[in-house]
Amino acid sequence: MTSTAPTLQVCRDCGGGAPVDAHFCPQCTKILSIGRHGDYFSFLGLPRKLNLEPAELEQRFRTLSRQFHPDYFYNATPSERRASLERSSYLNDAYRTLKHLIARVEYLLQLEGFVARSPEEATAKVPPALLEEVFALNEELDEIRDQRASGAADDVWRARLERARGPIETKRDTHEAQLQELSAHWDALLDAHAGIVERRPVLEALRERVLERNYINNLLAGIERELAPR
Repeated sequence: MTSTAPTLQVCRDCGGGAPVDAHFCPQCTKILSIGRHGDYFSFLGLPRKLNLEPAELEQRFRTLSRQFHPDYFYNATPSERRASLERSSYLNDAYRTLKHLIARVEYLLQLEGFVARSPEEATAKVPPALLEEVFALNEELDEIRDQRASGAADDVWRARLERARGPIETKRDTHEAQLQELSAHWDALLDAHAGIVERRPVLEALRERVLERNYINNLLAGIERELAPR
């Protein structure tokens, strides 16, 4: 369920109201302290879309970085100096999160109330075919370790590892394409002002793709560890 976010924040200096995405009070022009409202998207003046223009995101980050820089508030009041530090820190967190698609997806899911599953729930939701590949790959890795321990030539066991990596990389590429398609679908629904009934299936699908992607990346990381020099 999507929570209803506040649309106003209160200036602690003059008590005036300001839009939730404002950084300076419209009444007294003082920098606003960060309250318990808003999100990374609104902080940067962006819609909750998954396909963001990198150049625009970079420009917004740099513009706000200059506005919040603590050097500009050296002679300001303690509350203003604190607010500049708070906003600078929050801005850095926002930029790091929204800069990459997967982090954006995970953050969007959090905002929309689609929290991460527990390990038990996650395992139960992973497609059986993917779990079978996990078990099969682990068995293959055990056999390759035994092969190495028995003195097999490097090119023999490395070739076996490379063959095992191929199908997993193909599956990763498929999931990346699915994430892109779902992201475009989400953005289209947002443009159409669709309600939660229409958005929910896309959010659920995004959550499952992210979960499967994590499994796939763990498989590939296991292969890379085996290939690393020792």
